Amino acid sequence: MSPSRARAVVATAYGGPEVLELVEVDIPDPGPGQVVVDVRAAGTNPADVKSYAGVWGKDPAALPLRLGYEVSGVVSAVGPDAEGPLGAIAVGDEVAVFRIAGGYAERVLVPASAVLPKPAALSWSQAAGLLLTGGTATHTVVATGVRAGETVLVHGGTGGVGLMAVQLAVDEGATVVATASPGGHDLLRDLGAVPVRYGDGLADRVRALAPGGVDAAIDTVGTDEAVDVSLELVADPQRIATIAAFGRAASAGIKLLGGGPGADPGENIRMPARSRLLEQAGTGRLRVLVADEFALADVAAAHRTLMGSHAPGKIVLVT
Repeated sequence: MSPSRARAVVATAYGGPEVLELVEVDIPDPGPGQVVVDVRAAGTNPADVKSYAGVWGKDPAALPLRLGYEVSGVVSAVGPDAEGPLGAIAVGDEVAVFRIAGGYAERVLVPASAVLPKPAALSWSQAAGLLLTGGTATHTVVATGVRAGETVLVHGGTGGVGLMAVQLAVDEGATVVATASPGGHDLLRDLGAVPVRYGDGLADRVRALAPGGVDAAIDTVGTDEAVDVSLELVADPQRIATIAAFGRAASAGIKLLGGGPGADPGENIRMPARSRLLEQAGTGRLRVLVADEFALADVAAAHRTLMGSHAPGKIVLVT
């Protein structure tokens, strides 16, 4: 059979959102262990922007660069021996897919190992926006050893990873104090956290809210304030984890998580977490907030929104 065609987003150069274009690409038939998914929604993430902004290098050989790590959609073709983490995959299955490359597209060829059933209770956009931030948040909670009865400080509680980390730590039975601007405090209360304003005097405000002390801290913002306050309040630096303070982590003796130099990628935690995250979201124990949706053709506008100040939740592309 000849390959099908679909529209996909590519970065034609390194730069800002203006380098993003919608082009036609070939979608090969699935081979052994592969699946074709007709995409309904694709989650956007800061890592997508970093990839074409040149943060990780500017290799001209990588252009045009495909974007997108996570999607949801409907299986349209299945190759031989294509079995997902939770079992057999069939044409017509509604699925969530992570981690992949090139998800900003109408159709994608993906490894079956990335394909999991989408809970019926989740919208396409929710399913497409859960697994990257959810897996990262799971890693932060596990790496800091959060346990029931403890108090955890989450910096950036209304950001993508922060929203998930707050909920997962609450679900573990911890008391969560989470930083945010005042506009996000009601949301944090709804999620079971104690909100606190960041800025000058943060350590004293946290002490007042957590007189019994802070056992662990999760930094999703990477500011000096987040690192300094965490070190001031948490006795054991190894119970502080950051996904953003790449310049400070090594010298401060705290855990650096993710894909940066010297960071722990945590694949043995993040990838197995996918099925549990979907189960928790599908039963309502975990809320997936969607801030805005954009058509695939409006990807540049979506990324400008992603990079700016926007309502809490995911920015999602829909097909």
